Amino acid sequence: MRRTLLAGVSGLALAASGALAVPTVTSAAAVGYPVVHPAVADYSQVSTGTTPPTPAQCASAGRRCFSPQGIRAAYNLGPLYANGFDGRGQTIAIFDSYGSDTMAHDLHVFDQAFGVNAMCGEEGVACQPGMPTFSELHVQGDPGTTAPPSTSQGTGQESKAAWALEVALDVETAHAMAPGANILLVSTPTAETLGVQGLPALMNAEQYVVDHHLANVISQSFASAEGAFASSQSIEPLRHAFKSAALNGVTVLGSSGDNGTAGSVKTPVKSGGSTLPYPSVEWPASDPLVTGVGGTFLCTDPGATAGRTVDSTDSPAACRTNAGAAEVGWSGSGGGFSQVFDKPGYQSALPAGSTAIGAKRGVPDVALQASPGTGALVYLSLPPDGSSGLKCGATPCSTGWYDIGGTSLSCPQWAGLVSIADQINGGGLGQINPALYKLATDPAAYAADFDDVTLGNNTTDPTVPGYSATTGWDPITGLGTPNAAKLLPDLVSAAHAG
Repeated sequence: MRRTLLAGVSGLALAASGALAVPTVTSAAAVGYPVVHPAVADYSQVSTGTTPPTPAQCASAGRRCFSPQGIRAAYNLGPLYANGFDGRGQTIAIFDSYGSDTMAHDLHVFDQAFGVNAMCGEEGVACQPGMPTFSELHVQGDPGTTAPPSTSQGTGQESKAAWALEVALDVETAHAMAPGANILLVSTPTAETLGVQGLPALMNAEQYVVDHHLANVISQSFASAEGAFASSQSIEPLRHAFKSAALNGVTVLGSSGDNGTAGSVKTPVKSGGSTLPYPSVEWPASDPLVTGVGGTFLCTDPGATAGRTVDSTDSPAACRTNAGAAEVGWSGSGGGFSQVFDKPGYQSALPAGSTAIGAKRGVPDVALQASPGTGALVYLSLPPDGSSGLKCGATPCSTGWYDIGGTSLSCPQWAGLVSIADQINGGGLGQINPALYKLATDPAAYAADFDDVTLGNNTTDPTVPGYSATTGWDPITGLGTPNAAKLLPDLVSAAHAG
C-alpha cells in the first residue's frame, strides 16, 4: 500500500527487490519511502521477458509467487465462476497517482500469460459485445511519466514511472479476481501527499467518479497515518467523496498500511519521515465509511487450482514455523484503533473471542494475502535505459515479472470480490461493513463465510507495540479472509436484510 500514497508497494523512494535474471535477487525492503506513498511493502523482479517465472525462480528470490489461478483456489472462487459470477456488468475504479503509460500493453501480456479473459481496451485486442472494458481517466491531464533528473533534490515522489508498478499491481490483480468486471484507472498528475495537491486531488477525482456514476466499487491503495495530518479536523474536508459514495451505492475500500502499528509523519519527507511514538492506524482505511483491508501470509500451494492446499514447507519462514496454517497475520498489516473516529455501530457486536474494540474504530475490517513473501505476480514495462526511477537494489529495474506484496495487493483483490457480490446483487451494494459484521456475529455464518486468522503479530518497530491475531476480529486481519463462494452470496443477503 502506498503509505500515504502507495499502499501496497512499500515505499516509493523506489526500491524494489529484484534481480533481473534469476538467481541474483535484491530486496527493496531496506529502502526507505516517503510518508505518503502506495501501500506496496516490498517487491522483487524475478524474471525478464513475457513468460512468467517458474516456482524455482521465485524460490531463488525467497518468494512464493502466486498466479491468478493459485489465488482463486485459495479463496474458493471456482464455484462462483462456474455459475457465471465474475463481476460482469460492474465497474471497479482504481485510483493512483500518475497512472502508467504502458498499462494497456502490460495488462495484455498478463492476461495472455495466465489465460485471464481479455479486456476491450487492452493493446491489440479487438472489442467484442459483452467483453469487459479497461479504460483510463486522467484527471487534470496526463503528464509524461519521466524520471526526475539525477540532480533533483526532490523527495522521490515525482518519479512518475516508478508509480507504474503500483498501477500494474492494482489493475492486473483486480482483473484477475473479477475477470468479467470493467476497470477504470483514474490518475491524478501529482504525488499523493498531505498537501493541497495530493490527497485533495485524489478525493476530488473520487467525487467526480461517484457523481457521474462511473463505478460501483472504489479501490484505494494509498494511505497516511492519522497522526501525520495537522489535526483530526483536517481529515474531515477530505471525506466528501466517501459520504457521496455511501449515498449512491458505491463501496469504498482502502489498504490498511504496510507498517503494522508504526505510523510516520512526513517530516523530513526525503529521509522517510519520523515514526510516531504510539500505535497508529492509517486513513482512509480508518474511516468508518471505508472497508479497511489488512493482510496475511498466504501459506497455500500457489500451484493448486482446485482448492485450498496448505504448504508449510516452502518460504517464507512464517509459513514454515506455523505448520498446518493456511494463513498467518502479516507482520506489516496495518491495524489498531483510530484516534480520530469513534467506534461505528456496526462494530458494537463481534464474533466470540474477538479482540475488544473500545470507544474508537477498529482497523481493519477484513484481510487477504499481502505479505511480499507470498505475493502475486504482475507484469510491468520499463524503459531499457533505466530512466524510470524504479530501483531493484542498486541497479535500475527492467521490464519483466515482479512479485509484489503489501496491502496494496489485498485491497484491489477485495475490490474484485465486491464487484462479484454486486453482480449477484444486480447493482452496487454500497457500504458493506454493516453486512460483514452482521454475518460475523452469527457463529454458523462466520464459520462458513470467513477463514479466521488466529496467528501472527503486527509489531514492525520495537518501540511501538503491535497486536496479536486472535479468534474472531483482531487488529491485523479484521474478521479474517473470505471463503468467496460462501461469503459473497451471504453478503448480498445480509445487506438486504438490513
